[in-house]
Amino acid sequence: MRRLFLIIVAGLFLVGVLEGAPFLLAQGEKTVKPGPKDKCPVCGMFVAKYPDFVAVLAFKDGGHAFFDGVKDMMRYYFNLQKYNSSKKREDIARIHVTDYYSLGFIDGFKAFYVSGSDIHGPMGKELIPFEKEGDAKEFLKDHKGKAVMRFQDITNDVVKRLD
Repeated sequence: MRRLFLIIVAGLFLVGVLEGAPFLLAQGEKTVKPGPKDKCPVCGMFVAKYPDFVAVLAFKDGGHAFFDGVKDMMRYYFNLQKYNSSKKREDIARIHVTDYYSLGFIDGFKAFYVSGSDIHGPMGKELIPFEKEGDAKEFLKDHKGKAVMRFQDITNDVVKRLD
């Protein structure tokens, strides 16, 4: 009877560990939020002061770069050698941006971005990110946006036109 009890307990433990594994994996990929001393490497502003616009580049080595908006993140991304000569684009593991409506972090590679709207970020004109295309299209109409684009559609010229 004791042996059966130990087998059942061991089985329940194993099931608990296996069911918890995706949670642990997801937790390992959690985005780090900027602290009060974290500065944007592009403009030098303290990023935590602007939580509604935070963007984060996470590197494969565990390092992070925090930004006060998507525009500065994209400047960094397109000019990585200027801002961090020890990194290459291949070193980027994840990009997280703050969804304008939910204020939660979303995958920056999969997000929808609105350009040319009447909403400005800490550094002026900004690319406003959304997780859902419908939200981006609604925002575009409500805030006089010019275009909805995906990450791969954003070029250095698009970013320069925001200045």
